[in-house]
Amino acid sequence: MEVGRALVAFAALSQEHRLQIVRLLVVAGPEGMAAGALGTKLSAASPKMSFHLSHLEQAGLIASRRDGRSIRYSIQAAALSGLIGFLLRDCCQGQPEICGPAMADLVQNATCTPTICESVP
Repeated sequence: MEVGRALVAFAALSQEHRLQIVRLLVVAGPEGMAAGALGTKLSAASPKMSFHLSHLEQAGLIASRRDGRSIRYSIQAAALSGLIGFLLRDCCQGQPEICGPAMADLVQNATCTPTICESVP
């Protein structure tokens, strides 16, 4: 992931509702959630949700698809993986003991479902 794309993703995640949306969609998995269900979970009105969902979609972190009369949103797992990789790419500097504990904690506390993890390159 290049710096410019990472900055756009970080900017999109730097707002509380958008970060909560991403976390909900990670849990929802590939099936995603309807915009209305996301709004209900976050107690946010439709215009506010549309604004936040649009930001996340433009950043490439989520995708939308029509499902009957509603729009479902799902996480773009490869984009999140790329963002995490961007952060950790140079962390070890040839010294795995630096990143080892952080990576072990990340793996140990992961709540990743197999379907999401399988889609991450």
